[in-house]
Amino acid sequence: VQLVESGGGLVQPGGSLRLSCAASGFSFSTAGVSWFRQAPGKERELVAGISSAGSSTNYLDSVKGRFTISRDNDKNTVYLQMNSLKPDDTAVYYCHAIYWLGGRLVNPWGQGTQVTVSS
Repeated sequence: VQLVESGGGLVQPGGSLRLSCAASGFSFSTAGVSWFRQAPGKERELVAGISSAGSSTNYLDSVKGRFTISRDNDKNTVYLQMNSLKPDDTAVYYCHAIYWLGGRLVNPWGQGTQVTVSS
């Protein structure tokens, strides 16, 4: 089971980035997937989530209207499009999946990708 994030980097305020989370080793189309972030000295927080079929999404209030989560189950990938980025969005962004396997709830994490918003 593996989740691999990519797409992070350094961007100026007002800029955009698209993060990707590539999954392998499990039935991706049955998993709910979320993006979390953690800034230095702060707790990890949920940024956005998407249901297994992509029909339902939810967002942290501070990113609503700026970030969009989506998924492509044919490619086993979830995306986070981030627009109008602010310095407060600076954090390590983590992909998280949750699904049932043999009556047990499984919830793997990716290794994270750094997003830095700075001029």
